[in-house]
Amino acid sequence: MKSNLFVASLILIVSIGLDALADERLPNIVYILADDLGYGELGCYGQKKIKTPNIDAIATAGIKFTQHYSGSPVCASSRCVLMTGKHTGRSYIRGNTENGGWGPDQPEGQTPLASDEITIAEILKRKGYATAVVGKWGLGGPGSVGHPNFQGFDFFYGYLCQRVAHNYYPTHLWENHDVDVLGNSYFKAHQRIAQAPESDDRWNEYSGNVYATDRMIEKAEDFIAKNEHKPFFLYYASVVPHVALQVPEDSLNEYRDQFDDQPYLGNKGYLPHPYPRAAYAAMITRMDRNIGRIMKQLKDRGLEDNTIVMFSSDNGPTFNGGVDAKFFESAGPLSGLKTSAREGGIRVPMVAKWPGKIEPDSTSDHISAFQDVLPTVCEIVGVDAPKDIDGISFLPTLSNQGDQKKHAYLYWELKQQQALRMGDWKLYRRAGKNGKINEHLFNLKDDLAEQKNLAKSHPEKLNELIKTATAARFDSPLFPTPFDSSN
Repeated sequence: MKSNLFVASLILIVSIGLDALADERLPNIVYILADDLGYGELGCYGQKKIKTPNIDAIATAGIKFTQHYSGSPVCASSRCVLMTGKHTGRSYIRGNTENGGWGPDQPEGQTPLASDEITIAEILKRKGYATAVVGKWGLGGPGSVGHPNFQGFDFFYGYLCQRVAHNYYPTHLWENHDVDVLGNSYFKAHQRIAQAPESDDRWNEYSGNVYATDRMIEKAEDFIAKNEHKPFFLYYASVVPHVALQVPEDSLNEYRDQFDDQPYLGNKGYLPHPYPRAAYAAMITRMDRNIGRIMKQLKDRGLEDNTIVMFSSDNGPTFNGGVDAKFFESAGPLSGLKTSAREGGIRVPMVAKWPGKIEPDSTSDHISAFQDVLPTVCEIVGVDAPKDIDGISFLPTLSNQGDQKKHAYLYWELKQQQALRMGDWKLYRRAGKNGKINEHLFNLKDDLAEQKNLAKSHPEKLNELIKTATAARFDSPLFPTPFDSSN
């Protein structure tokens, strides 16, 4: 009897100990990044034509940000800001540059992230996290110092090169440093035809056997399964809805007859498609379905309650490749699209859920940006953020606890453009071909669409923002702009 009582007591003690360990386990972090998804392209942000139930469910279960900004109006520089917490006035990568051409034998990759830059993944890896990026990287090609395996990620699967990512049926993807041959035949990701072909066989030339995002979501699920017993960081960098317009038939059929579609012939870049509006909507809905698979994986493995999930987009919606941003109201009420530092190019959706920590169905107008993700993650896991970053943790906004610090300003630059937001005021500067810098000043509280230039009527405010923008940056030899101190 005493023996049985002892065993029962021992089991109870072990059980209590395991429960305590479970309570103390650091939270899993899943950050999902869409590619060129506009502020108005989710149901929870007012989209009526495209179905996004799984992303909308994240917003319903958590929080929606209405004033969240990407790091840049284009891919690589935006992702650099996300990974390092430095805005584009001080970040290492400030635009899209290429290390090769478009042929199948050309070197892959863009300017690699420097080895001495500290990434989110490196910080979390030191804290004992398993780390993975699945999807599009864009911060360094094969063998470069920017390769994700050299930037804190234990596992990588997907596209290293943004040019290769223009085709959803590539010949290969990368798994860490190894090529994963998919069995798709090579074809150019940018083609133009004179007229719409009558035969489906001609359209079928722009597809293949393996749709890249389907393979990538499998790898994301597998990473979660392999690391369910330890804290993990999954950065799922979806390629969707970046063109080319390509999607499997089962998804296309959901929208094929819903819109008055006219064939896209490739006259604005990328690949032709017989149903461009349907294809675009289908790509986003298929991405949403894949995100649902991640959510299900977390729930089925009992990880949901101890996982924070964040979703956003790397910049605003595109203007090329057959995409009809006006038809879908892709930027919502905002002016400008991808590549523009106007609101439509940089203000992006941001939703997050964390059961028991984030109040369900909440909305925040806190002004935040990609550089804030790194310090937020640091605060979540209890480590100090690097001293030389520009971000501010928005954990107080997520948890609705503590004082939320605010930015004095947010800053962006890209080639001929410079932008700064300070409170409700927005500075937008663009250098013309003649070298003259055109200056715009907007009050976003009264003029969200940036239609009324107040530069002449508020010269003191204009000069204040220009002075702040000048002080916010340092020159980059890799990415010179008209706003360099030498100009």
